[in-house]
Amino acid sequence: MRIRVLYHDHCFDGAAAAAFFSRFLEDRFHPGAEFLYTGMAHTAGQLFANGLFDGDENAIVDFKYSPDPRLTWWFDHHQSAFLSAEDEEHHRRDTSGRKLFDPTFRSCTGFIATVARERWGYQAPDLAELVRWADTIDGAQYASAREAVELRAPALKLLLVIEAAKGSQTVQDIIRLMRRARLAEIIEHSEIQDLFAPLYDRHVRSIDVIRQQSTNERGVVFFDLTGQDLEGYNKFIPYFLFEDSLYTVSVSNASYRTKVSVGSNPWAAAPLLHNLATICERYGGGGHPRVGAISFKPGAVEDARRVALEIAEELKG
Repeated sequence: MRIRVLYHDHCFDGAAAAAFFSRFLEDRFHPGAEFLYTGMAHTAGQLFANGLFDGDENAIVDFKYSPDPRLTWWFDHHQSAFLSAEDEEHHRRDTSGRKLFDPTFRSCTGFIATVARERWGYQAPDLAELVRWADTIDGAQYASAREAVELRAPALKLLLVIEAAKGSQTVQDIIRLMRRARLAEIIEHSEIQDLFAPLYDRHVRSIDVIRQQSTNERGVVFFDLTGQDLEGYNKFIPYFLFEDSLYTVSVSNASYRTKVSVGSNPWAAAPLLHNLATICERYGGGGHPRVGAISFKPGAVEDARRVALEIAEELKG
């Protein structure tokens, strides 16, 4: 039995969801199955290629829905879970009971764990720590911005590796370890430590870069990281640097896209009145009410800047 799992790549919750789902499926339905993983990224003009669903069973976790008839399992918790109204209608007509959506959950991992327990009576007590940290990280439930930026906990060190490691192989190695091992054991693997050390140095440098590139006007922090040799950053750095901020809007480059990121301060002193997923959806992006993003084609920096500035002005109002 070959089971293909598509997951949100370079995302702690995406990796944790893939790990918990794999463990659940093996323990409850398919002992001894071979699990194959494919990392998915939000890109401009995103489509599911035909060759992706090549397993005896095929699953998507923490990523958008596909109407492909070969898809047998789907879990997601993003407001922007569907590529089109047709896809959403297709999901509504599904009668399998294995393609599930609930945007009220903080993490997809927590969603899968809850459904597995309530519908199939499945529990994995040794993965409770994984579920708790997926909720904390994806739901921004940190005690403070300092906790999120200092990265002292093993889960937060793994988060840095997952988000910043090149390619998908490292993330998939971590997924396989997450199925059975504790997070403190995983981060101590020598090959992961070798990746963590330089990534942490880069993380520390990124704090200074963001401080230098940022403006903070009427509660909105704006910065442009294109040309800064920083592919990705800890999204809580702006709130660590500007405690009085309400929102963050940034522009950044990656090898496969130019990205506008929009976030809100979990510790904001004033009410947060904007649904950021809804704002991003207007530009072809999406996310959650408190955090969203928009993907542009690689090199489309001017288009991304224009959109980012428009959103920043809207949030200032």
